Parts: sequence; structure tokens; C-alpha cells
Amino acid sequence: MKKFKTLKLILGDQLNPAHSWFKDKSDDTVFVIAELMQEAQYVKHHVQKISAFFKAMENFANALKDAGFNVLHLTLDDTKDDDNLPALLTRLAKQHECTSIEYQYPDEYRLKTQLHDFATNSELAVTACDSEHFLLAFNDIDKRFKKDKHVTMEHFYRAMRKQFDILMDDDKPQGGQWNFDANNRNKFSKSDLADIPKPKLFKNDVSTIIERLDKHKIKYFGQIETQLSWPTTRKQAISALDHFCAHLLPRFGQFQDAMTDQCPDKDTFYHSRLSFALNAKILHPRYVIDRVVKEYQQRQDEISISQVEGFIRQVLGWREYVRGVYWKNMPDYANKNQLNATRALPRYFWNGKTKMNCLSHSLTQSLDSAYAHHIQRLMVIGNFCLLTAINPDEVDEWYLGVYIDAIEWVEMPNARGMSQFADDGIIATKPYAASGNYINKMSDYCKSCQYKVKEKVGKDACPLNSLYWQFMQTHRERLEKNPRIGMVYRNWDKQDESLRQETLEQASHYLNNIEKL
Repeated sequence: MKKFKTLKLILGDQLNPAHSWFKDKSDDTVFVIAELMQEAQYVKHHVQKISAFFKAMENFANALKDAGFNVLHLTLDDTKDDDNLPALLTRLAKQHECTSIEYQYPDEYRLKTQLHDFATNSELAVTACDSEHFLLAFNDIDKRFKKDKHVTMEHFYRAMRKQFDILMDDDKPQGGQWNFDANNRNKFSKSDLADIPKPKLFKNDVSTIIERLDKHKIKYFGQIETQLSWPTTRKQAISALDHFCAHLLPRFGQFQDAMTDQCPDKDTFYHSRLSFALNAKILHPRYVIDRVVKEYQQRQDEISISQVEGFIRQVLGWREYVRGVYWKNMPDYANKNQLNATRALPRYFWNGKTKMNCLSHSLTQSLDSAYAHHIQRLMVIGNFCLLTAINPDEVDEWYLGVYIDAIEWVEMPNARGMSQFADDGIIATKPYAASGNYINKMSDYCKSCQYKVKEKVGKDACPLNSLYWQFMQTHRERLEKNPRIGMVYRNWDKQDESLRQETLEQASHYLNNIEKL
């Protein structure tokens, strides 16, 4: 067994080739990248999510080896007897006679706590460093966020734009305004559907990974794909970014919220398919931002400011924002349930078999491809969970497990906060609750649905309509004084009393029969 002085741990979401660790080589250092039962099982994951991380880890390990670094890439076969991460590190350090261990700060609270405790109790010298990925330094989070307090994302986003000089003309935003979201709420027309470009797909063979998962009895769910289409190397990720810039960016903002069930072979539409590569740190956000801005600058006759600003706001604004919220409010954030939601997740979240077409399509797509875009996640699946008072613990676990890009720092604030309003306004100033009318505005789902989107009551009335009013009525005391919601209650009060009662009865019927919707 070869001896090393230092063992450096690389987690599955720390595949950053630009990290300062790799500026110099040392024969005394070994890098460890390991598949671990603990990480495969801490929540029940989609099989494509596990496969993507394990494949990306394998590819990164091979790239480091090719670059001349000492690397231990361990599979489940090698780590099957290691109960957890500290046990693995202790064993490897002993085997290779290491005197020190280094790791990058994890981006999940459970791992940060586990490694901190290990460092405190270990006889070895254990030190940590920054992952060097996010634009907002970890130590600067306290300057931008306050525990249990709402920080307006728009203010945060503008400050980040200024700090990093992105889409700025001196101290003014390019285009004369900060936010072009009002331009980016278009629905697909029939002609638009034909124009959606084919997505950039890859062929990553994960068949041996799936065999290992089955061999070690790892429990997973979702559609199994032995040829994974997501980018799992830096070369593939850059190719996906180039494809996005060339073909998708010109209409990204315009259709970033649009939904359709008419293009199953193009189900990521104008979205970049970069979220996994970003969250695994294969690509740095600044690299992505600079590439997108450069494309815009070179093609301003084809790409409007609203398209590129919409994308920058997601990467520079929202992504960095939810990370700040997560770290400033953990671990308490994981237990927040301000609306006292307790209902269990319906069975169709695991098979997509519901008569509600919007929900069925979004769930089935998620189960088939481990992906849905942000409006499907927030305003279809999340909205349904909010209106039906699903326990946010179960919502959290499902979102964390199902999506290929889901890591707790980004998933939890989006699911528990933005989607379920369980954090009582730390993320959002109002719950993102909507009736069927919103779904009809942003999609063609309602056209082929068994339920009738225009009806509140009756056998075929869209469940979202009565459930929306039931939700608003249930939480009226909490929400009525919210200036963004007051008008909703005035409209409700103007409705005929008998219709209001019928609507609430309809909602109760649907809730009592939620498994049959």
C-alpha cells in the first residue's frame, strides 16, 4: 500500500478542475473520490441522479489521473464496509499512513457537521478550505443575510450585478432597467412548438453503475437509462453551454416559464441543461455567465437584453441567493412548517398516474428524466403540494430525491421556502398559490385534461380552482393583511355566498379523495 502524507477528499459535487488544489502536484498527496453507501442512501434518489453523480465522479477521477495526480477512485465495491464518511477517511488514512486530511467545505449542512465533528475528534490533522465555486464567498453570507429575516432577492441580485460588473454600464444596468421579467412570460403557440431546437444530448454509459447499485441493494426510483444524456465531463458541459448560447439563448427569456405536453423529445425547451454541471461544480458560474454575456455582446441583433438578463438572474441572482438563505438559516430551516401542513404525499408522485394533466405530465417527466424546469417544479408540482397541505418534510425529500440537480442547499429553500411557504416569508413575501387559470395561461396542459379549467364546482371542475380558494380561506388570518394578496380576498367576498360554500365543499371532497384525483 503506497504511503502518502496528505489525503484530500473530493465530494461528488466538488468536481471543480479549477480549484487551487490542482495548481501543483505532490507525490505526497493522494486525492480520494469515493462512491459511498451513506451518500447513495441518505434519501431515496432517482436512479439517473445517482448514476450522473457517480459517472461524473469517475470521469473527474480519470481526468486527474491523466493530469498526473495520485487518485483513489473507490466504487461501492471498495467502500461497502465503510459505515460513513469518517469511517472511510479513517481507514484510508491508516492504510496509506497519512498524517493529515484536507477537505473542501461541503454544501450540505449534514456533511459539514459530520466532517467538522470528524475533524474535532480525529487524531490526525484535519483542515478545511473553500470549494472556490460560488461568487458570494461563504464568509460573506453573514454580510448579506440575517437569520429568519426576508432579504429581497431583487436587491441582492442588483448588488451582485454591481459587485461583479455584469451587464453594467458604469453604475447603471445595461438596457436601462434591472429586470426584464415582464417580457419573459410567453406561452408557446403552435408555430413556436415547431421552432424549439432539439436538446444537446450525450451518451454516457452508466450500465455498470446501475449494476453496482443493484448489487449493493441501493433503493432508488425513476426510469432507468443506461445511456445518460446529461453532461458528466467538463468537455461535455462546455459543449452543452456552447449549444445553449448558439441555439437556445436567443429565446430563453421569452419562453423560460412556458410549458407544453406536445414536445416530449424537447422537454427542456429553451433551458440550458447545465444545472447538474453547475451544481456538481464541473462548470464555474462565472465561466457560464461570461460565456453567455460574450454571446449576447456579439449577437445583439439576434439576442435581446431580456433573454440574457433572464438567464443571468437565475445564475447570479437566484442560485447564489438561495445558498445564502440556506446557510444563514440552517439547521432550523429544515424543520420549518409555518402552515402546519401534515398530509402525506399521494402515491401518484411515484408513478404519475393522476387525471390532472398538468400534474401527471410534470410528475411523469420528472420520473422519466429526473428533470423539470422551474415553473413545473414551482407552479405545478409545488403549487399542488401547497394547496393540498402536503407535509413539507415529504415534499423536501421528494424534490431532493427526484431531480438530477438537487443538492440540499438549492433544493430546500426552493421547495420548503419558495414553493411551500413553510418558512413564513424568509424567501417569498407571499405564497406562490395559483388556480387553474395560471396553468392555462402558461401551458397547453388544460386542453387535453379531463378536468375543466374554467369551472370551480362540479364533477369535472379543475381541482386547483376550489383548492386554491380553500387554501386562501384557511390561511386568511395570516395572509389577508399582505398587500400583495388583499385584492384576492376582496374578489372572494364579492362572490355569491352559495358559490363560496359550494367551492369549499368541492375542495373538501377533493382533499378527502386526493388519491383519486
